[in-house]
Amino acid sequence: MALNITKTPKCYVGGAFIRSESGRVYPLHDADGGFLANIPLCTKKDLRNAVEAAAKAGAGWAKRSPYNRAQILYRLAEMLESRFSEMAAVTSDKETRATIDRIVHFAGWADKYEQVLGSVNPVASSHFNFTVTEPMGIVGVLAPEEAPLLALVTLILPVIVSGNTVIAVASKSKPYPSILLGEMLAVSDLPGGVVNLLTGDRVELIPTFATHEHLRAIGATATKDEAKTLQQGAAESVKRVVLHEPKTDWFSESHDSPYAIRDFVEAKTVWHPIGS
Repeated sequence: MALNITKTPKCYVGGAFIRSESGRVYPLHDADGGFLANIPLCTKKDLRNAVEAAAKAGAGWAKRSPYNRAQILYRLAEMLESRFSEMAAVTSDKETRATIDRIVHFAGWADKYEQVLGSVNPVASSHFNFTVTEPMGIVGVLAPEEAPLLALVTLILPVIVSGNTVIAVASKSKPYPSILLGEMLAVSDLPGGVVNLLTGDRVELIPTFATHEHLRAIGATATKDEAKTLQQGAAESVKRVVLHEPKTDWFSESHDSPYAIRDFVEAKTVWHPIGS
């Protein structure tokens, strides 16, 4: 009689699969109550390690051409398409399809958002004055419990398309889509460390997300209490916080806007002398 081999999920950090440094896990069950797998409970130390991995990958990713970043994202959509049935089995056909479409959409914006967010500015002097965008650096992402794949990817895409790197915490109750996503990222063209996926208890991780000085921004769904913790910690460490309501409709076309990219870039204005 053949034995079923239970999968051992791991988090995806720095291009590698890791267990939590604490060794702690929590059980994941299917809809019928059957055991599926033990999911790592990541700690503050795991988060700090992920920040180090993101920092190492940041400079190289930011220097990639927008066209190259678009190609890499499109390749990720191709990979998700090839494993559609597997992902749909742990989410839904609708959510998996919407996720693929959103990846393709932001891949298309990779070499175009600068024309929307940048500008040439009229000034009252003999200068050519223009504004361009630059990536902020490392961004923390806190995904909601619902729409565990679509929401996670929707929060990540505006961050990485402009050259930032990400540390994301997946849904605790529905973490399996993030495990599969990590497997796809590991064999994609996306450099290791650009996207780092953690699982576990967000209540334990949020204070460190809020106060870690190397995290330059946070994009999160948050309850009122979580939002307060994030905003207070962010004020101390001077970081940008972009919050979404827990009941956000992640299927809405409003999430396709390139202005979501603006939340995670800095504006750089250049004055260039002209004339004599």
